Amino acid sequence: MTDRIMNFLRDTRPEGPCLVVDLEVVRENYIRFAKAMPDSRIFYAVKANPAPEILSLLAGLGSNFDCASVQEIDMALAAGATPDRISFGNTIKKERDVAAAHARGVTMYAVDCEAEVDKIARSAPGARVYCRILCDGDGAEWALSRKFGCEPAMAIDVLDHAHRSGLVAYGVSFHVGSQQKNPRAWDQALASSAEIFRTLSYRGIELKMVNLGGGFATRYLEDIPEEGEYGHEINESIRAHFGNRIPETIIEPGRGMVGNAGVIKTEVILVSQKAQDDIRWVYLDIGKFNGLAETMDEAIRYPITSSRGGDATPCILAGPTCDSVDVMYEKKPYPLPVSLEIGDELFIGGTGAYTTTYSAIAFNGFPPLASYVI
Repeated sequence: MTDRIMNFLRDTRPEGPCLVVDLEVVRENYIRFAKAMPDSRIFYAVKANPAPEILSLLAGLGSNFDCASVQEIDMALAAGATPDRISFGNTIKKERDVAAAHARGVTMYAVDCEAEVDKIARSAPGARVYCRILCDGDGAEWALSRKFGCEPAMAIDVLDHAHRSGLVAYGVSFHVGSQQKNPRAWDQALASSAEIFRTLSYRGIELKMVNLGGGFATRYLEDIPEEGEYGHEINESIRAHFGNRIPETIIEPGRGMVGNAGVIKTEVILVSQKAQDDIRWVYLDIGKFNGLAETMDEAIRYPITSSRGGDATPCILAGPTCDSVDVMYEKKPYPLPVSLEIGDELFIGGTGAYTTTYSAIAFNGFPPLASYVI
């Protein structure tokens, strides 16, 4: 927790669970990415945290924006981005949304099949398209490998179809998985991308861009590579597979840009046991439905701190709703102080990304997670 966040919580005493994001940390993260990969354009993944203050800061720093919907496109434009700094990066788009993005001046779109190409050819003629390919995602907390993308061999046909449909076959994209802690994970996907470039070049179609996606990790309970380590390994792979014909590259950090900038303040509303000799249950005023969806399957283990010291004991955490799945860390209970009591506050670090955006609207009547950007 930064001093700025600590002071804000002390001075304002916001009621209820809330996320506080420190813009200075976001600024520092952007600068580190820009330094680590100076030849790549940064497209911030708006879905990670679309707070207007974050988008305005990043727009002012020169960031581009990866958007998943027309609504996110409008957020980026409102923050000061121009249409040429926006990518419509969702491979699943309604045709009327393609038309709406085109009307706003957006010219770059993601695809992973010929049917999506046809939508864009009809509703955004002349646009640049890049095709997302599948990759295994080894080393990531979430592989993200099946819903989006196609096999590299199919991507060749998709981009060929785009070219024949009057679109600009611009490049290839992939995602090596969310919270990817292996800097070498980009290598195989880059090898596949280079082969797609070569094959299409033989057909007279010259691709120009590789979208390296996101996946850059933020620190939770384990150490992670620094931005420079990612940059070094990725650039080595680009040189190895593309030789002297280095493509344009873009990166789409989301979690890595804002994750460590945020802290959630939550209150203990009940501490109990199911039997005298049973493990403790700690019920919070936040759960899976109002900010902590990424605890699903316990893939993300957030750092949780308390003002209380002393011995710790394993606890199962649960949210306030009446849904029985609103339970966190049941498989691997979380150590919390034995002295923890009702009314105590806990602070959940690393929560700047994918918390407010996953917060339900009034499930059980509970309001969505409050957010403060300082």
